[in-house]
Amino acid sequence: MKEITIPTAQLVYARGRAEEALHERATAAARAQFGRQVFVRAVLEISNYCRENCRYCGMRRANRSLNRFRAHHEQLAELVLRHRPDSVTDLNIQAGEDPVAVREVALPLIRTLRRESNLGISVCLGTLNTGLYEQLREAGASFYIMKFELANPARYLELESPGTLVERLQHIRQLAASGWAVSSGFIAGLPEQSAEDLEANFALAGELPLLGCSVSPFIPGDETPLSQAAMGGIDITLNCMAVLRLMRPDWVIPSVSALNLAEPGSGYRRGLRTGANLVTINLTPAEVRGDYLLYKRDRFIMTEERILSAIAAEGLVPSQQSLADFCAARKVNGAPVKKVAQPARAVP
Repeated sequence: MKEITIPTAQLVYARGRAEEALHERATAAARAQFGRQVFVRAVLEISNYCRENCRYCGMRRANRSLNRFRAHHEQLAELVLRHRPDSVTDLNIQAGEDPVAVREVALPLIRTLRRESNLGISVCLGTLNTGLYEQLREAGASFYIMKFELANPARYLELESPGTLVERLQHIRQLAASGWAVSSGFIAGLPEQSAEDLEANFALAGELPLLGCSVSPFIPGDETPLSQAAMGGIDITLNCMAVLRLMRPDWVIPSVSALNLAEPGSGYRRGLRTGANLVTINLTPAEVRGDYLLYKRDRFIMTEERILSAIAAEGLVPSQQSLADFCAARKVNGAPVKKVAQPARAVP
């Protein structure tokens, strides 16, 4: 792979015609790599117990008012095997940092799905010990999502993000080295986030052995210490997504549901218009979904109808290939992007 320039943060602040040109370049890069195919994944949120205390997340352990739950793997298996949408090729199993849920819910669920379906299986379960990582892979999961959140170690500590940044990055590299396909990601628009912070996010993403990366807008979450902070802007988030696409045309980059919180009604489609090539349908049972408090209790739930409508409106089509098969075909984790002396110029 040729050396790729890591763009400077000035691109993130592009507006008007410069922003349009940035998005058009990102879309063209995605189309050249993936055509009009978009991966369609479902997500199950299996537990909102969490041992971490992130200041931007409503599931933080200090939130004593939250009704905690762990789903039952038999119910979830029935839901996925009998009632999943036809468009879904992959499933992501997600939770707060809850090793109990990994052992009691995720592992038996994955074993059942591997035995009775051909779904690709992703997990987003936080930092675990080596033994649990190995058990998850042996059960049938192949794709691990672990966001580094932000690349500024001091701010990472201030925001009480999981463990330390050094530990988080060690786990990401360990997962990739042991055979997992790994995706990471960061938050755009956090309070006091600087241009230098954004450049550090891009540089760190480029250095890690990833097959994908996401950008989530900062949403001031209910029941968090940052509930009164200003929301991260939709433009900064979309521009970060475009920058990542230009850095790595071969990456899997999702259009996250929080885009519709940052810009109700159009944010999600704008994500697809900015080089995203992965969408996610929420299958979490309605009776517990409201307590999976990443941001707001009033969530924007991405149903199959909403997902397929957004895909069609942007002239895209659901991929027939699963994300898991795509990653397996790549054989190796994505090569790191090398930082070069002369950064990219802003889009004129």
